[in-house]
Amino acid sequence: MIARLLALAVLTASLSAQNTVHYTATNANVKYLFATVEPVARVKSGDILDTNTLDCFGGALKKPGDTLSMVKGDNPLTGPFYVEGAEPGDTLAVKILDLQVDGDTGVGSFSPGFGGLNGTHYTPVLEPPLPERVWFYHIDHAANTATFKAIDSDFSVKIPMHPFFGCIGVAPAEGEARSSIVPAEFGGNMDSPEASVGNTVYFPVNVKGGLFYIGDGHAAMGDGEIAGSAVEVPLKARVQLSVIKGRTIAWPQFENDDAIMTVGAYRPLDDSVRIAFTELVHWIHKDYGLSDLDAYELLSKVAKIHLNEMVDPNYVVVASIEKKYLPARKK
Repeated sequence: MIARLLALAVLTASLSAQNTVHYTATNANVKYLFATVEPVARVKSGDILDTNTLDCFGGALKKPGDTLSMVKGDNPLTGPFYVEGAEPGDTLAVKILDLQVDGDTGVGSFSPGFGGLNGTHYTPVLEPPLPERVWFYHIDHAANTATFKAIDSDFSVKIPMHPFFGCIGVAPAEGEARSSIVPAEFGGNMDSPEASVGNTVYFPVNVKGGLFYIGDGHAAMGDGEIAGSAVEVPLKARVQLSVIKGRTIAWPQFENDDAIMTVGAYRPLDDSVRIAFTELVHWIHKDYGLSDLDAYELLSKVAKIHLNEMVDPNYVVVASIEKKYLPARKK
């Protein structure tokens, strides 16, 4: 116990020594695109960002009877934040230090034309669309649960909370502007539970300053986000932003003490899996020294894949390997 308290004291002292940038997001200053625009604040490499995010509905849905027509736009984004020294070809490391659900109510919804088990714009069918529905979840902070309550019966069940960013990313390359609905090489709407406390996420820097965005807080989400929403919540967040000079990556990556993880975001789903695993082979070869074929063989035996979502314009898969299966990392 004494050792743990000392370690916590060292961590707290280390974080307090860092500069902290505070920012408040409101409906008046959020964005709906990942794009190259004027930053809302500037941070130095190593700084801690203390800010908030709105839920994916911008707080428009508050009570039974509210409808999706009241929502101004999907997935309002906090940012962008300019990181001093970040240049194309670098990597932006985002260490997620703390996430807290900012309120007592979460929202889930089904929107006609958006979901994994019904007709969509990409998979049209002749049957009539399913009806719009909105569910409200009571957040119990003390118990760390969100309560699902059925609309068509009196059933309810408590769901453990695991707060994470649904949207997290940087400005795309080549001056592109991408909707906050889209996941791709720049990150974006990845709906990855891996974007949570204790993990570091890496992004390719595509433009000067990186231009970092976050939003679309989730309190809990099932694999696939199959009906199109998680338990959608606003968040209070603390993240540390650091520039890694000379490290170039093509897709987002996650890392913690136990594993390395790579993202694939595309359609069809099998191409998402191929992207994620190809990136993981490259990472193992570059940082751990195994040949591509040895890494390929090893992954075939011990890798894991996580289907994050299959409802957005691109599907998202995360491939991972535990570090205990890898050689020592190259210096």
